[in-house]
Amino acid sequence: MTAADWGLLMVAATAAGWVDAVVGGGGLILLPAILLVAPQLTQQAALATNKATAVFGTVAAVVTFARKVSLNWTVLVPAGVLAAVTSAAGAAAVSLIDRELFIPIIMVVLVGVAVLVTWRPTIGRTVASSPPTHRKVLIVVGLAAAGIGFYDGILGPGTGTFLIIVFATMLGTEFVRSAAMAKVINVGSNVGALAFFAATGSVYWQLGAAMAVCNVFGAVIGSRTAVARGAGFVRIVLLVVVVGMVLRLGWQQFG
Repeated sequence: MTAADWGLLMVAATAAGWVDAVVGGGGLILLPAILLVAPQLTQQAALATNKATAVFGTVAAVVTFARKVSLNWTVLVPAGVLAAVTSAAGAAAVSLIDRELFIPIIMVVLVGVAVLVTWRPTIGRTVASSPPTHRKVLIVVGLAAAGIGFYDGILGPGTGTFLIIVFATMLGTEFVRSAAMAKVINVGSNVGALAFFAATGSVYWQLGAAMAVCNVFGAVIGSRTAVARGAGFVRIVLLVVVVGMVLRLGWQQFG
């Protein structure tokens, strides 16, 4: 690759880290960039290298969020472990499932997310008047970690976004706290998928390590921005990213 190619990937990794920390969906920036600059890579190798990059960014986002947002670690850490297991299972099942069937479904879900956030502007901007019970938190976080973690291993785009929406709508948490919770679980799903890809020799470690440095920088800035600007800012970015994901997946499916 040329110096210009490396520069493009470093910029893409930084932008992906920022977006991923705020609302998720960073893979929609970095994956196409990897495939554009290194077309010789298979889709699995590109996805694996993206995971090697993203895992460091998500860890950096968690550390940054944790300094400003109180988190229920006794619930989130086991959920992250569960997400790692289901994500690895999803990565292992990639060859057994027609991924093309997922894309229209995910597009419909994303459109639903955009409509929900647009027509219910209070979602994620105000805290629920009555906090959820511990049992409800366990159920919602556990099911989200298992189901969305599996999705992250199979396909991936929007994992953090889906987690944020689930926590905001089902638990009544505001967007910044939802984003912090999502990053903890996203660390697990990234680690699980990466473990499988590493075992199969699909990761290009040198490229992944170089992009990880920029991804961490973007993630730290993104998480700080989310905390400083608040739920209203996160809501706007979420809508922009969701629309971008729909357009990107639509082009991938029908373009």
